[in-house]
Amino acid sequence: MYCPHCKHPDSRVIDSRAAEDGTAIRRRRSCPACGRRFTTQETVILMVAKRSGVTEPFNRDKIVRGVRRACQGRPVSEDQLAILAQRAEDAIRCRGSGEVPSHEVGLAILGPLRDLDEVAYLRFASVYRGFESLADFEEEIATLRRERKPDRDRARRAGDESERGIPPEGTPEPSRPGADGAGLEPAGLGAGGAGPEPAGLGAGGAGPEPADQQHTDQQEQRAAAR
Repeated sequence: MYCPHCKHPDSRVIDSRAAEDGTAIRRRRSCPACGRRFTTQETVILMVAKRSGVTEPFNRDKIVRGVRRACQGRPVSEDQLAILAQRAEDAIRCRGSGEVPSHEVGLAILGPLRDLDEVAYLRFASVYRGFESLADFEEEIATLRRERKPDRDRARRAGDESERGIPPEGTPEPSRPGADGAGLEPAGLGAGGAGPEPAGLGAGGAGPEPADQQHTDQQEQRAAAR
């Protein structure tokens, strides 16, 4: 490769690294004549066959330019356009073919563009698919609505359950007190579950003796002692 600085017809590779997810190789080169260094990048050439029969190298910038026109006036940034072009190129290269028809490039654009902006998708599809009447637009819009209906139904059900206080699917039930689900025993219960014993009970559980009965017992004890 010619040196871009002094036009020397030879250069030496001093470093090589994979780039763009392995679809390209970036090489660092040095010129033996002037000693200056420069970087080159090698990629597999993907050819696109047009309807006229002419073939040309795949150009990602052409995708960006075509989609940019369809996105005119829409809230789509340049970064989003670049990501869309990358997704379309990845989908084409994953087919493993060195030459693809131009209509397959358009099909690879439609999917990511529909996810990005539906209005821009309709504009691009109307040109790419050659819409000729309002019925073509209505049919495409109906298709978009059918594809979005399951998502809207799921969102509506989730909103209704949230308003009724129903937890989402997969939410664990709140734990109950006690290992076996029984409630906690009230404070003061004995081991057998009975209520607390009233104060002043004797060992046998009987009530306290009356004062007259205690006095009579003392007199009998004194008489016996005499």
